[in-house]
Amino acid sequence: QVQLVESGGDLVNSGGSLKLSCAASENIFNFNTMKWYRQAPGKESEFVASINVVGKIQYADSVKGRVTMSRDGSKKTIYLEMNSLKPEDTAVYYCYANILSRKYWGQGTQVTVSS
Repeated sequence: QVQLVESGGDLVNSGGSLKLSCAASENIFNFNTMKWYRQAPGKESEFVASINVVGKIQYADSVKGRVTMSRDGSKKTIYLEMNSLKPEDTAVYYCYANILSRKYWGQGTQVTVSS
């Protein structure tokens, strides 16, 4: 069973930075795509960023220019580096991965940005 474990969430001040990690239980190049989603209280889940097996990265417009997604195959980990954080970035951030139609989710990590 594939496991995804997020970490790195924290309480930060507006304008601050955080780097989230998502560690997979297997080779991340087995996955077609890995993504970051977030869900704020009372809101629907929102796509944040994605990387596919060949390394193409896409970002949501809401975070473009402030967020960098990366990966380290040797550590079986993907990252989400977030800068210039805003209170509206407050959410639980989830890691997602898929192998064809099989989808996997992490448990989430809380990011809180105080104004």
